[in-house]
Amino acid sequence: MQRRKFLKRAFILPAFTFSKRSLLTVLEACSRSLTFKRVRPTDPGWPSYKKWEKLKLEVNGNLIKIESPLNTCKIDAKGNACKEVFRELRNPYYIGDQPALTQSAGWLYAWTSSPSIYAVAAKTANDVAAAVNFARIHNLRLVVKGGGHSYQGTSNAPDSLLVWTRAMNKIELHDLFVPVGCESNQQPQQAVSIGAGAIWMHVYEAVTAKAGRYVQGGGCATVGVAGLIQSGGFGSYSKKYGLAAAALLEAEIITAKGKILVVNACQNPDLFWGLKGGGGGSLGVITKITLKTRELPTWFGAVSGSIKANSDAAYKKLIERLISFYNEQLFNPHWGEQFKFYADNHAAISMNFQGMESKEAKEIWKSFEDWVNSSPQEYSWQRPLDIVSLPAKYMWDSAILAKYAPSAIVKDDRPNAPSENIFWSGDQEQVGQFWHGYHSVWLPAELLEDSKQKQLVNALFTATRFWTVGLHFNKGLAGAPKEEIAAAKETATNPSVLTAFALAIIAGGDETGPVIPGISGHEPDIQAASHSADHINKAMVALRHIAPGTGSYVSESNFFEPDWQHSFWGTNYSKLSEVKKKYDPDGLFFVHHGVGSEEWSDDGFTRLHSTVA
Repeated sequence: MQRRKFLKRAFILPAFTFSKRSLLTVLEACSRSLTFKRVRPTDPGWPSYKKWEKLKLEVNGNLIKIESPLNTCKIDAKGNACKEVFRELRNPYYIGDQPALTQSAGWLYAWTSSPSIYAVAAKTANDVAAAVNFARIHNLRLVVKGGGHSYQGTSNAPDSLLVWTRAMNKIELHDLFVPVGCESNQQPQQAVSIGAGAIWMHVYEAVTAKAGRYVQGGGCATVGVAGLIQSGGFGSYSKKYGLAAAALLEAEIITAKGKILVVNACQNPDLFWGLKGGGGGSLGVITKITLKTRELPTWFGAVSGSIKANSDAAYKKLIERLISFYNEQLFNPHWGEQFKFYADNHAAISMNFQGMESKEAKEIWKSFEDWVNSSPQEYSWQRPLDIVSLPAKYMWDSAILAKYAPSAIVKDDRPNAPSENIFWSGDQEQVGQFWHGYHSVWLPAELLEDSKQKQLVNALFTATRFWTVGLHFNKGLAGAPKEEIAAAKETATNPSVLTAFALAIIAGGDETGPVIPGISGHEPDIQAASHSADHINKAMVALRHIAPGTGSYVSESNFFEPDWQHSFWGTNYSKLSEVKKKYDPDGLFFVHHGVGSEEWSDDGFTRLHSTVA
């Protein structure tokens, strides 16, 4: 078609179906979509003080003008007040209670934790709806934060309005739950409803320690429930219980239009599907979720230890033996967590198990232990193999853990902190972390076959010449029960997880304690960080070579991930895009590498593409 004829049809034909005023409205909307920019505090369109005060009344006073506790360090970086802030930055509960802070401090050349201008400290769904409406009407950058654990920095942005759900942390158990609208086709079942601001340690204490049930959630105790569900969600026992997102029965969510929806398999099923692994912060603001609970196994347990090899050749044999041992003895629903392979030729074992006592677990591990002990000239135990079990109901019981396993946990040491505010000692290193690099890749189960194990071993060894490699076996559903794989297939998560035996993670950050760009005496060493990032990248190349195109886990992945749509969601991305266009056509909800973010500038302030077809 000639250009002149095309233009004539484009601008004349609509006149037969629209009034003159309607046509002008369409053209104005089209123009806005091509040049749309969100406003900053320095822009003329930024809301006036009176408008902010009106919002404050609408949310019952729960509007906060954010002041970062780090501001005291900008005044006096060597003062006692600043020293106290940096001490608290090792406490995830302190960070979680500060609207200005996030669990990670930032990422080299990617992002730095930056506070919003205002936060709605939401206590109800109506508070969230008011914040969403205010942001939409006034063209504001909107950010949502629950647990604040995003490595990608999605729960913070400068010059924005924050929806902070921390106070929405109610936990309610149900004996006979049926999703709204599903009364005719679903049987009542045991479940738990959880506010979006709750963290998994408190959920486990309520569901397992107090009620004797199990709910599939995250391994890290201070991760927020809503963010985990929206990313797919893995815990130590996912090889038995599947994806956390697959257990979602219902969600309450605030849409871009400020509407409060209850979504499930019977109401708005497309949006419900998108929330199950489609990524946090892209489709709406979750205010409450309901998850099915399971029968609790009798026992939970753990196996830990580390072995040092005295040569490269011995180390490669150790990797080979661990992989074959996993395939023969641990590749089943009983086992989860990880092996770590280090550059200094030592391997660490940190596995969890369920459904057996320590005696049975020791019998399983005896052959491997004997293999190591038979070659003292090649191997030595840096930490002898330790195998323990405990009644499952005590796994997250803060009082029991404090009494019988105090070294396994760290307490919230602030005055008058609740006794249940604990977290695992092994998670302390990531609190306040400034990341140099972070990669993950799904490893398909076919790599465990006899004909391909050598290829896997060689790739792992090559990667360790540059950086530590962690194999997270619970973050791959190959070997899980068929019904859990089938349930995961009905989520938006990358289908690669269905056939992966593990998620390989290669990551690192500043090990000198919390570092904050812009704070004198506490800034990261950029040269050292760049060197680390380069080695992390090179290590991942070796693994991607044996697992091309399998993708990575959206919550634990490279900030600079190429072809992230396919990497995070595979064949599910096109369907997710349709859900996004239906429920948020104007792109109010933006996160880095979230669904629909390709239409926006990196900071989420400028729309790059027209929304008009």
